[in-house]
Formats: sequence, structure tokens, C-alpha cells
Amino acid sequence: MPEERLIVVAADDACGFDGEVSAHFGRCPFFLLAEANGRMATVSQVVPNPYPGAHQPGAVPHFIRDLGADVIIAGGMGPRAIEMFHGFGIDVATGLTGNVSTVLGAYLRGEHRGVAPCAHDHPESCGGHGHGIEGRHG
Repeated sequence: MPEERLIVVAADDACGFDGEVSAHFGRCPFFLLAEANGRMATVSQVVPNPYPGAHQPGAVPHFIRDLGADVIIAGGMGPRAIEMFHGFGIDVATGLTGNVSTVLGAYLRGEHRGVAPCAHDHPESCGGHGHGIEGRHG
């Protein structure tokens, strides 16, 4: 029997599977919660980011952990947040942007795992690391 997981996707809108993955998890306005079992996923809910637009280090990772997430998917994420999620035992998948359904499907099929560099310019929240589109797919 496939393992059940709660996958949280950083989203730019509240459109569920029809929405867009956010370029940066910490500044996204919504999180889509998908219950996954094997390669199938259903939307359980879309919740607003309680910290939109405000950079509060650690606040969003704690919020995601408290939702019971097993996986977080976002277009980009800073190294400190990635380390925090890994410390919580939450898998991180970044570097994909576009339609939520497409990105989630690729993750569930095993076509995308792991992290890619943050692909936008705001070094204050990405730890000052190099930016670029290396590792970006989709």
C-alpha cells in the first residue's frame, strides 16, 4: 500500500490544482495542501500564508511543520529555510514553477526531487547566496 503524505505547495493564488506555484515559498500568499497516496493527490485545502510579504526568519517553516507537512514544494527557497525543513524531517523540492497540477504530478512521478538554487533577487532572505536558474525545470 502506498505511503500517505501531506504535500504543501507554495502558491501564488487560491485556485488549487489550477493555480501557479510561487517563485518563493516565504512570500507566497497561499499554501495548497495535497493529500498524496502513491501517484495520486487530492487537494485537502488552500490556506493563506499567515506571514505574507513579511520576512520573519523561521516563521513560515514552523507554520508548515505545524500543518503536518511531509513535503514542501516551492519555486525557490533560501538555504536557511531548507536546513530548517530538513531538521523537521520535511522533504524539500524546489526549482519548479508553473501550474500546480503539473509540478505536483512531476514530483509524485519521481521526476523532480531535491533542491535547486533560489531563482530571484532578494539576498536578505536567501542568505546572500548566488542566484540563477540552474537546476530549474518546467
